[in-house]
Order: sequence, then C-alpha cells, then structure tokens
Amino acid sequence: MAHCFFAADLHGRVDRYRKLLEAVRHRRPDAVFLGGDLLPFPVPAGGERFDDFLREFLVPAFGTLRTQLGNAYPAVFLILGNDDPRAEEAGVFEGEAEGFWHYVHQRHAMLGDYAVYGYACVPPTPFQLKDWERYDVSRYVPPGCTSPEEGWRSVPEAAHLVRHATIRQDLEELAADASMDRAIILFHTPPHETGLDRAALDGRRFDHVPLDVHVGSIAVRRFIESKQPWITLHGHVHESVRLTGVWRERMGRTHLFGAAHDGPELALVAFDPGAPETATRELL
Repeated sequence: MAHCFFAADLHGRVDRYRKLLEAVRHRRPDAVFLGGDLLPFPVPAGGERFDDFLREFLVPAFGTLRTQLGNAYPAVFLILGNDDPRAEEAGVFEGEAEGFWHYVHQRHAMLGDYAVYGYACVPPTPFQLKDWERYDVSRYVPPGCTSPEEGWRSVPEAAHLVRHATIRQDLEELAADASMDRAIILFHTPPHETGLDRAALDGRRFDHVPLDVHVGSIAVRRFIESKQPWITLHGHVHESVRLTGVWRERMGRTHLFGAAHDGPELALVAFDPGAPETATRELL
C-alpha cells in the first residue's frame, strides 16, 4: 500500500505550492508526483516574484519540508512542461543531486516495486516556447498551431533532431522492451480524444478550418492502448475537467488521472497504486 499525491500545472503559484506542502506535512504521503508546468513562465501577475524561482523558492521549500519530516519525507517525482523553459533544467538537476526529488523525463526511477517513468513533451501548440514540443506521430501541425521548428527555444537543439523527432519515437525508446504491468507514467500531455484533453475551442476556426477541441497526443493514446501501463498521470489542458467533468478514465487495464485545473485552487489527486479505483481529487 502506498499513499500518493499528484499535482500539475502549478505555474509558479506560491499559494498553490504552500497548499501542497501543507497537505504533505499533515497527511504524510509516501510519494508526490508533479506533472509539469511547475515554474512561473510567463511570470504571473500579482503574488510573489523571484529572480530564480527554483533556487530561491522551490529548492528551499522542499529542503525545509525534508528537515521537518525527516524519514517521513516522501519520494518526489517530477517533470517539466511546455511552459517551463528548458534552461531551468539545470536547477532541476541540482535539486535532484540534493536528494529533494527524482527528475524522470525520459528516465525512470522506482517507488517500491513500481517503475516510475516520465515524459514532458506535448504535440504542437499555438505557443511560441518550443523546448518541450515534438511532432506527435508525423510532421502534421494542427490548424492554428506553430511547428516545433518555429517559435523559440531557451536551449538550442539541432535542427535535424527538431525536424525528425516525434513523441511516438520518444515513447518507443522510453519503454523499450520493459514490462508496463507495474508502471506509473508521469506525462504532461493527456492522450487524444479523452475527457482529459478537451480544450475550450468550440466554434473556433483557423483559415476557415474548424479547430479540434481535443488537443492531446495521439502517440500517447496509442502507447497507453498498446503497452497498458498500470497508471498514467496527466496535466496540460487546464479547462478539461471544467468542460467534461472528467478527471479519471480507463483504457483497458490502465487508470488515467488528470490534475490540470483552471481555477485559483490547487487540484490535488490522491491515489494508492495498489487500489487506483479509490483515487480522489479535491480542490484546496
């Protein structure tokens, strides 16, 4: 039995982090999963501002939490998301070196006998930061979106890699031949055509072409359908739960949980990998 928390898309909101840390202090989960878009980019209006959010707030906050909890400090697994500049990855690695968390993008770590994998990239979006964008299953760019080959990157990447890399290929490499029977996968993007990837694009058109209201990854959906990991965790599409009322789904044996939220609260999913059907979601 393991008691786990999952949150995503905190976007550098100090109030949300303080609610999360307080919940961890009082409820003592065994593990905490953070599903990307963790940093204040663009810088949010109002609230506290930091020159270096990771080193000035996030690392000290988790350091204080570890001091307070001692041996009860949870295993923390995190990835970045499409609004997090990859230039900040160095600070994430520093926090990992200090033992505050496991950074699992295109890597894996263990939680007991569960293998925890992570993947940060999303299909093409209309946004201009492209550090964590990939073509999905082909070089198709949805109407209204910008190619990963355009926009800008905080960390340069070779043009031929940007042109040819896909989420599909990345996930094939991530999983390789490993069994997914006891895998927990921390994605930023949700899978395509689910209640977790529903965007507020109703009636919107680009050059007279209707926009798809489902903005998740086809590659992630196919991966889940074929590999059947035990649990997958998703964020990215803030309004999806408000529009669909859905924060959890099943695909075969796979349990999918979403923690994105477009309100001011912290959306906190609590789950036990041994009994995922008992998972809950609350707004704090």
